[in-house]
Amino acid sequence: MALKEIVEQTVAGLGYDLVETERSAAGLLRITIDHPWTAPVEGVVSGVEQFVTVEDCEKVTRQLLFALEVDGIEYKRLEVSSPGIDRPLRHEKDFERFVGQEIDVNLKAPIGAAAAGQVSPTRKKFRGTLERTLSEAGVAGWQIVWSDAPVGKPGQKISKKRLPAPVQALGFTLDEIREARLAPIVSFKGRGAKGDAETNLD
Repeated sequence: MALKEIVEQTVAGLGYDLVETERSAAGLLRITIDHPWTAPVEGVVSGVEQFVTVEDCEKVTRQLLFALEVDGIEYKRLEVSSPGIDRPLRHEKDFERFVGQEIDVNLKAPIGAAAAGQVSPTRKKFRGTLERTLSEAGVAGWQIVWSDAPVGKPGQKISKKRLPAPVQALGFTLDEIREARLAPIVSFKGRGAKGDAETNLD
């Protein structure tokens, strides 16, 4: 059985989701897990989002050590961890879960002349708010909404005469993405808190 299948079956059997499996040249096998997520039901108050704890990682580590030994998978060191603040988004369900959050998107190809205007046609990296879209034909899609407003320095006064940077949006499909992650925003108010400073990647 292939490594990913063994890891996926073991992690799922313990009630977790497999986020990522990485192998390093030094023999490190890094497994990232998360708690399963189900879409909220309309009219039902969803519970508090669970975070992966040290105990969760220890439980998965113990089971994986046994499963990998049984199947003869070679590695030097095993590391099981939570996704962290820059969690990768890989599947449709990941995008559904984090609608309304700040994300970093790296496209496989530049946006091209079709989206020319205030955005460079060679640009591939964006940071903005993830939104769900619906075409006139009723086909669901995704877009990222951002503003290229410069980030003010602490104590710096911003002129009231300066025009605000326009809000822009870019639609995309999951096939067009090279990599997508939650933006690593640190806030003691919690992720998604209003008033957090926004930065953009060029």
